Amino acid sequence: MDVQVGDVIQTKKQHPCGANRFDVLRVGMDFKIRCQGCGREIMLPRVKIEKNIRKILRGDVVVPLTPRNASTTGNTSHV
Repeated sequence: MDVQVGDVIQTKKQHPCGANRFDVLRVGMDFKIRCQGCGREIMLPRVKIEKNIRKILRGDVVVPLTPRNASTTGNTSHV
């Protein structure tokens, strides 16, 4: 997934404070995110975050969710 520092992610699950939008502070093997509801900062593994992302917001634009290893040719047959 193309998540960058400064993006806002909307998750499938809510934070205990009730918010489901987080600011992305750091990306790599781990993500550091900040809850927009209460301001708590959380570090989570990339695999866990990518599984729980519903939307990626970059400014006013919604970034399409695509798997990291998606084929660009559309050919899914394996010989």
